[in-house]
Amino acid sequence: MARLTGGSAHVTDHTNASRTMLYDLAARAWDPELLSLFGVSPLVLPAIVPSGGVVGTCRGEHFGYELPIAGIAGDQQAALFGQGCVHAGSAKNTYGTGCFMLLNTGESAVASANNLLSTVAWRRGDARLQYALEGSVFIGGAVVQWLRDGLKIVDSATEIEALAASVADNGGVYFVPAFAGLGAPHWDAYARGAMFGITRGVTSGHVARAALEAIAFQCADLLQAMQRDAGITLSELRVDGGAAANNLLMQFQADMLGVPVVRPKVLETTALGAAYLAGLAVGYWEDAGAIRDNWRVDRAFEPSMARDRADELRGRWDKAIARARDWAG
Repeated sequence: MARLTGGSAHVTDHTNASRTMLYDLAARAWDPELLSLFGVSPLVLPAIVPSGGVVGTCRGEHFGYELPIAGIAGDQQAALFGQGCVHAGSAKNTYGTGCFMLLNTGESAVASANNLLSTVAWRRGDARLQYALEGSVFIGGAVVQWLRDGLKIVDSATEIEALAASVADNGGVYFVPAFAGLGAPHWDAYARGAMFGITRGVTSGHVARAALEAIAFQCADLLQAMQRDAGITLSELRVDGGAAANNLLMQFQADMLGVPVVRPKVLETTALGAAYLAGLAVGYWEDAGAIRDNWRVDRAFEPSMARDRADELRGRWDKAIARARDWAG
């Protein structure tokens, strides 16, 4: 920001400040105790400003003319806003190399009892802060990269859906992609990747399907933890990111969650969310209702699997997770 404004604005917003381990969620400010602990002088830190609001002017030398800087937000918070999840109880999941699920909890910072992260969602102008619960899956789309580059069972990531669809189900194969341990809600740095249920009848199609299902199983674990923390039952999950284009994965995700999975026409919602925040700040849009109205559905995936069957699959996944975590002894 300082570079864009020629040094006139040394600022950051609440969402980015909350990622530094130096921010007090309750006080909505830099935490003096943490600054002292880490030996950071408050004099070097930027001022904390709203995520949506004119906070400086970009110098003309950068883009040929001066521009107001009016939208600042962290990656996943911007995606939450870009998905139109502007009210408490709405949630989105981003399927990238990892997966990042956020649930808007409104003006209350919910303290998680299920190993999730309480974070700032955004602040617009003088309005009260909005908060969110967040959970992260370490290995999401990266498992497809591993099938391509490590096992070499596909030549490109786009081939994975057709390969997985070449079999009717996972053939009893469960794949826990704990290449770097397990993220939320398990938080086990010592767990390692494992594959269970392999027989002579297993093909590359079963492995591909198990890998895609593993992404959905991990995200289902996140949503289950979020619903317990927030005391709500989600009505739908909005999705974005590269892997959200995979129809087989999205349908299986809906089946595991038991709620519709809704994919928008625009999957790159982080940039869209920052643009929405800026547009609202300068009056291009009147209010957040216009953001909801601007959001467009590409496809909604309705749950089609019987709940007892979905529960059976989730139960076997839980067993696979437990055994992967036992690896470290």
